[in-house]
Amino acid sequence: MKIGDLARAGGVSVETVRFYQRRGLLSEPPRAEGARRYTQGDLERLRSIKAAQTAGFTLEEIATLLGLDHDDRAAARALAEARIAAIDEKIATLKTMRAALRNLAADCAKGGDGPCPILEAFSIPPKTGQSGNPARARRV
Repeated sequence: MKIGDLARAGGVSVETVRFYQRRGLLSEPPRAEGARRYTQGDLERLRSIKAAQTAGFTLEEIATLLGLDHDDRAAARALAEARIAAIDEKIATLKTMRAALRNLAADCAKGGDGPCPILEAFSIPPKTGQSGNPARARRV
């Protein structure tokens, strides 16, 4: 199959296939009759890369996974455990972000006089000519 067919079947763009080739994740087959011909094995490798990305692995980690022997459970498990720790860290950060935004949204919902707590929290200056507390207006 040609590169466009490979990309379509793998659910990626042609540029993504070329990017993976530059990163050494996919091989670039030799030209046959003017075009490169990709095999079912290339498609399976492309799908493996996408599945590993969906699981959260980086391209560097995917390259390591692709280079492992199928019976190297210890190395694969170590990569997975490291990725799980990184994901847990991201989840903790996202939970903190969500809590902060919920508090700001609740403060905003209370109404009242003065500037919006959300806009204040992010130091967003009032629009020029907008009514409000001139002492709080920022100069640009």
